[in-house]
Amino acid sequence: MAESAPTYSRPLGLTEASYFLPSREDGANDLGLHLGFTAPLAITVQSRVQLVWALLRLRHPLLAARVDMHDYDDIRFVYTCPASPQDAVRETANALQYRPACSKDEFVDNFVLGPRILSNERLSFLYISRPGDVTAPLQTPTPCEEKEGYDFEHAQHELMICTTHYLADGIAIHQLTNDFSTLLGGQLNESELMSLVAREWEAQYKKTAQNTALPASLEDRLPATPRSKFQEAALRVDYENTQRKQIGGQVFPRQRGKPRRTTCRVVALDESRTIHILKACKDHKVSLPCVLFALCNIAWIRTSSSKGELPALFYSAMSLRTNFVAEKAIHDSYLSVAIGYFNITLPSFMLRSLQPSSTFWYRARQTKSQISAAIKSPMLIARSQNMALERADRAKAFAKEDDAKAAGIWSPPATPRVEKKEPAPFKAPSAALLGISCLGSLDSIYKHNQFGAIKLNWVTSGLRQRAGGMMLFSYTFLDKLWLNMTFDENGYEKASFDAFWANVLSGMDEFIGV
Repeated sequence: MAESAPTYSRPLGLTEASYFLPSREDGANDLGLHLGFTAPLAITVQSRVQLVWALLRLRHPLLAARVDMHDYDDIRFVYTCPASPQDAVRETANALQYRPACSKDEFVDNFVLGPRILSNERLSFLYISRPGDVTAPLQTPTPCEEKEGYDFEHAQHELMICTTHYLADGIAIHQLTNDFSTLLGGQLNESELMSLVAREWEAQYKKTAQNTALPASLEDRLPATPRSKFQEAALRVDYENTQRKQIGGQVFPRQRGKPRRTTCRVVALDESRTIHILKACKDHKVSLPCVLFALCNIAWIRTSSSKGELPALFYSAMSLRTNFVAEKAIHDSYLSVAIGYFNITLPSFMLRSLQPSSTFWYRARQTKSQISAAIKSPMLIARSQNMALERADRAKAFAKEDDAKAAGIWSPPATPRVEKKEPAPFKAPSAALLGISCLGSLDSIYKHNQFGAIKLNWVTSGLRQRAGGMMLFSYTFLDKLWLNMTFDENGYEKASFDAFWANVLSGMDEFIGV
């Protein structure tokens, strides 16, 4: 009797659950990394791509896992090891598609606006577009056979690696794409790649301890410090006090009643302009993210008719990987969602007595101080844990309500009986203007000299946002500064957003222009 393939599982962590529950309906926050590259058609044939994809799915088993939800508090990753190395390759056919050549916008729009390609049963997917290809079911590959008559003509390709956000964050997806490019463009032939697949499969198949087969959640990777009940209460008070300080009252004018339509506006500044901007940041002793927050702040002030009574609040994320417990990080896949959150609050007015450039650089220094306070705080781990708990609880509450409405059994909660008591203290608004995600230098992740005949040309991101979402991504890639504004164009008044975006771009010329 043949031995059955081992199956491993673990519960989703709090951060993972907070992303999973809202994604169930239409894939909110699904990530797509869109890469353009030039390569010989010979190395992007189906059999070779499937070998590389199979190898990565074995190294990072959550890519090939599923999610089983038994209850709002019992949601699990489940991974069944392929029965053989050949099965590992064959299984990629359900998570890979070759598409005909199309424009960059069409490629991204298909992911962010089309039917959802991911699901609880399929947590990752790979698209490849090459000249002459058509969308069709993949044929059964014969990966160990070396092919004759390979086409070594160089051609433009497009690739999109898609994952759910509860599986990975942006940095992890970029690292995965780097590894994909290294394997695809490397010196190994298909027989040698198949040997790597077999070796990785054997390592996965022999694992017996549940905690080594699947990468641990963010919460399990962070330091576990024993705390008394008093310490827990004190840390909770610190978190709540920190949240109360997050004041924001600036928002874009909204329009409602239209379906979500996520769109991206991408700007790439040339190398000389990027060098000038980075030098200006260094001269003023601030980083590029500080400049972008200040730039959006000034752009909003020039766009809005607000009198400036309430500040502008921007939300962002930070990597928590440097805080991982070392012995847990060594054996785990890097593919995980490992982010914490922080806000930047800046005034929504400018003093007429100061030159705009002086205000701009002062706001950049204010941002630097706030980022430093968030990242270097001794309370960072405790605050991140409390934030994860709050986000997970909120996601569960909304999920229960959504499921009840879908089942036709929801009824609004009864109005509680109010007893006379002291009026509650005034709670300041905490509305965010937009999110800003600064990924830093992607050239430190992509090892271009290891890609062989593959030449990367550009990289952008696609995000299946919720209705009304707005996020500005920034990074340097190929020595260029890239700005990628992803937003729901049906969720906001067009004139207001267009004016804001124009002010962002003109502000770059005004404050840090060449």
